[in-house]
Amino acid sequence: MLATEKKLPPLVVPASLEKISVITEHIGVVYAGMGPDSRVLVKRARKIAAQYKAEYGEPVPVKVLVRQIAGVMQEFTQSGGVRPFGVALLVAGIDADGTVGLFQVDPSGSYWAWKASAIGKGMLNAQAFLEKRYKDDDELDDCINMAILTLKEAFEGEMTETNVDIGIIDTEKRVFRVLTPAEVKDFLAV
Repeated sequence: MLATEKKLPPLVVPASLEKISVITEHIGVVYAGMGPDSRVLVKRARKIAAQYKAEYGEPVPVKVLVRQIAGVMQEFTQSGGVRPFGVALLVAGIDADGTVGLFQVDPSGSYWAWKASAIGKGMLNAQAFLEKRYKDDDELDDCINMAILTLKEAFEGEMTETNVDIGIIDTEKRVFRVLTPAEVKDFLAV
């Protein structure tokens, strides 16, 4: 599950800002940092996933995709004439065997697997908050409410369905999807 605050600059239509992106039907990503850099990486991740599917005839495993994207990010830290990516990623997905994975990728190209994690401003406080409250047997609704509480810790202003994005993994259907604003509004009302 992924959750994020959408900081909207003035005059921007809320629906036009996409912080959580779907890479494949079973993998999603959220970023902290520079939006244009994340769009480049999302496009590259989709290409990698499509190439893997064409070559092997099955969906790309989450860890394989993360390793490839981390390699791209790491390459940009050493190549001349380009700058490193100014973005950190949280990649969540479910493999064909039902294994759910959450990975954090730093701008350096380093990546780690997590049960729960946070990136961006207020990351350390959010991480401490998650460490105290997360349990392996939490239900999806509990996890969504925990993510909303974690966001509230560093949130500026009022949380609404237009400035919060939530992406979930449906373990039964084995798909990643972004909740609609109406679904987010229902969770914020609780």
